[in-house]
Amino acid sequence: MASALMMLSFLVVDPISKKERNYASKLLKDTEKRLKDEIKGLSEAQLKFKPGSDKWSIEECVKHLAASEEMFWQTLEGTVKMPANPEKRSEITVTDEQLVQRIGDRTTKVKTNDKLMPENLPYKDTDEAFESFKKNRDKVMEYVKSTNDGLRDHITQTPIGMIDSYQLILFTAAHSNRHTQQIKEVKSDPNFPK
Repeated sequence: MASALMMLSFLVVDPISKKERNYASKLLKDTEKRLKDEIKGLSEAQLKFKPGSDKWSIEECVKHLAASEEMFWQTLEGTVKMPANPEKRSEITVTDEQLVQRIGDRTTKVKTNDKLMPENLPYKDTDEAFESFKKNRDKVMEYVKSTNDGLRDHITQTPIGMIDSYQLILFTAAHSNRHTQQIKEVKSDPNFPK
């Protein structure tokens, strides 16, 4: 019986490759670190500075990221609990690399929905928002390390079209990178408090 189980264990195919796990883990870890590094040690005035009436402050970017990270985690959980739908793979029009590049590209401006607008979010300050972000990012990173879900066979609709659940993880990381770039833009404003 034990040898039969050993034989079966060799037949189990990892739902995502080691290379995919490593790529997603590294992207999640690196984008979290970049965000943390950009907000570290900033004063209240720096966190709240807005380069224009229609622009977000650093604190508002972090609040948006915290709420988005939670939403992405819930979307991922919900998508993989639904029946697999690999027949929709043909509707995916972006590669993993194209998705990461497209989401991170700040030349294309995107308006978020009202639920993710900073003024509609419950976080009292940047620290609270970052803690929420980190809590949800930790869940995603742990999930990437341990999941046996067939991520490539669970397809979902997003603002950029159909993507699979693995790509949703990449989307999560690329989205935080997008707003970390936005934070850098705020910091480079000539009126940014010293």
